[in-house]
Amino acid sequence: MRAFVFYLILLLALPLAALAVVSPANVYRAQGIAAPDCDGPLQVLIFAVPAVLIYGAGALLAYQTGRRFHRLVSLLCLIIALATVPNIAEAVHELYRNAADGECLG
Repeated sequence: MRAFVFYLILLLALPLAALAVVSPANVYRAQGIAAPDCDGPLQVLIFAVPAVLIYGAGALLAYQTGRRFHRLVSLLCLIIALATVPNIAEAVHELYRNAADGECLG
């Protein structure tokens, strides 16, 4: 029963991880417009940080059980968690860029 709940949590968090990977930190730059996006980085971080935490913990917990299927699930969780890390880095970079340029103050 415990494994079922564990896999159900991972399955329910999959749309969260998909949004974390796909969402751009600056929607305007993604469209080719050179303009600051003041709320874009936070919208990415709202999805990405929980996804990394959930799938990172899932990778660790699934790996500790030691069975072949659980090791495969651990690898998939690790891939999903690592796929969100570049988007988090881009969002943090965008936040620092907006702060350094003095944009998005009000």
